[in-house]
Amino acid sequence: MIDSLEKIPVQIFKSPKEGSEHVARIIAHLIKEKNAAGHKAVIGLATGSTPKSLYAELVKLHQEEGLSFKNVITFNLDQYYPMEPDALNSYHYFMRKYLFEQTDIDPENYFLPNGMIPKEKIKEHCADYEKKIADAGGIDLQILGIGNNGHIGFNEPGSPVYSKTRLVTLENSTRLANSHEFGNISQVPRMAITMGISTILKSHRIILMAWGKTKAPVIQKAVEGKPTEEVPASLLQNHDNCTFVLDKFAASELTRFKSPWLTGECDWTPQIIKAAVIGLALKLGKPVLSLTNHDYNEYGLSDLLVDKGDAYEINLEVYYMLRDSITGWPGGKPNASIPNHPERSLPFPKKVLIFSPHPDDDIISMGGTFMRLHDQGHDVNVAYQTSGNIAVTDEFVTRFLDFTVGFEKIFNIDNTISKAILNKATSFITEKKSSERDTAEIRSIKGLIRRCEARATCKYVGLNDDQIHFMNLPFYETGTIEKKPMSDEDVQLTVTLMRKIKPNQVFCAGDLADPHGTHKVCIDIVLAALAFMKQAGDKWLNDCRVWLYKGAWEEWDISEIEMAVPMSPEQVRKKRYGIFIHQSQKDSVPFQGSDSREFWQRAEERNANTADLYAKLGLTSYAAMEAFVRLPL
Repeated sequence: MIDSLEKIPVQIFKSPKEGSEHVARIIAHLIKEKNAAGHKAVIGLATGSTPKSLYAELVKLHQEEGLSFKNVITFNLDQYYPMEPDALNSYHYFMRKYLFEQTDIDPENYFLPNGMIPKEKIKEHCADYEKKIADAGGIDLQILGIGNNGHIGFNEPGSPVYSKTRLVTLENSTRLANSHEFGNISQVPRMAITMGISTILKSHRIILMAWGKTKAPVIQKAVEGKPTEEVPASLLQNHDNCTFVLDKFAASELTRFKSPWLTGECDWTPQIIKAAVIGLALKLGKPVLSLTNHDYNEYGLSDLLVDKGDAYEINLEVYYMLRDSITGWPGGKPNASIPNHPERSLPFPKKVLIFSPHPDDDIISMGGTFMRLHDQGHDVNVAYQTSGNIAVTDEFVTRFLDFTVGFEKIFNIDNTISKAILNKATSFITEKKSSERDTAEIRSIKGLIRRCEARATCKYVGLNDDQIHFMNLPFYETGTIEKKPMSDEDVQLTVTLMRKIKPNQVFCAGDLADPHGTHKVCIDIVLAALAFMKQAGDKWLNDCRVWLYKGAWEEWDISEIEMAVPMSPEQVRKKRYGIFIHQSQKDSVPFQGSDSREFWQRAEERNANTADLYAKLGLTSYAAMEAFVRLPL
């Protein structure tokens, strides 16, 4: 009964790697099966961040197990228009880089839409693409990703179910979501050539892959909602052999996880009770303590009444959980014994270590808590895990170069080395192409800009220089949007810093919606460091608690929150001014994902919304709240 509301079969894996390994094995089996029968396997391929791990697994199978692609024919879903095949953002380039050039596939056997075909010949080109697929015997297995708006290929909401390969206009939301691949939205093409929904549905088998929390809402709509052209992926419900392969985050909005009591028998743990009662209260617009037995029975929670008794007792249990999560003392209240307080009173003061993936996540996501921890006497340290240099625009660099040149002129400073570096940097910025990677000098300048802003923010809060740590983790320093995987060096740098501080409290970014994936890598590095030290027997870990924050890209669901730190209007303003110090990220953020607002606007709205939800549930009304979830060690 657990999947009773799901209209498409779903397979869920712990990680994208495990899901990708599973799909790679399916593809390998298909290739071998078709080749044994004397046929070529015909595979439809997708691009974007989702299938990268799949292609890495296929390359691994080719290199380590001899999987051959000589008798494989591939057709790609789509291509930007206009787009030259060798452009860095071209899907031709993408496929060559991640799959084709690392395997033995015959270049004559892979096909992609031509992004440079003259407009008057596009219809003919698309018809020819359809014919090539038909002549190959149709697609045996089509691999799909999914957009946040439900698009498959570049079939945007509203695409007809009978559509074939064609030129389409991209929605602004799609261009925003893909802008992290280009630098800014103005560089993202407005059109694309894509297989149609009808073309996709003719495939003999379809596997749609999705990773991460940001895909969870649209996955729920596609799998459990009505099939509609407004959510193109939901039309896959009409296919006889379609499977969704997800990680646990992408599956998190499915009813079996979000509201398991609606799918059959439920184990009523405190966390599930809390989620169910909060969801009911918000749905009815009632404070938790005002819910009645009738409300529980009317909205699918009669089993909870049978299991736990009267609504009044259940309401109190949930109300106390909410009440006890609120604290103005995020480091623990000294000289007080509060058994249900989120944090311990002792030791006091605490050594606190805040990990900030980028040089502004600390103030954006937990600025109010950051300031309160310092003001309440704790020894607060901030570790900036990456330089964040890629998020500084060339225009901002030009401003600082002009300042430096002017500074030297005003004070009559004659430094030959400095002038040579400045001239080289200025020349590069002036002649830089949109797809060109920054030089080491430019990356260093951009990193210095962000370092100065981060240091100024810490000074604003009240920290000393020895409490500010710039880690510059190696995985980030590629000069491109795409980062290297986590390495032992990243982990050991983190271990060294944590052993130096021996914190009683650690705060990390649990915000996995970051479009670059930097937050995900950063938390993985911290977790790997903790696991290493635990294995090594570091005793100080026994007195350490780890708290996860969000804020820049999303916020914790209120049913998950274990510590909520309220802020007054004055504290909200003070946090805002702290964010403003990061001037390179003000007004125009190069990589802002699908949210066009500035970070201070996002943070304030999310913090205010969290406080509003607590008030609606019957708790004290505050101007804003920052939220945290504890990570068990």
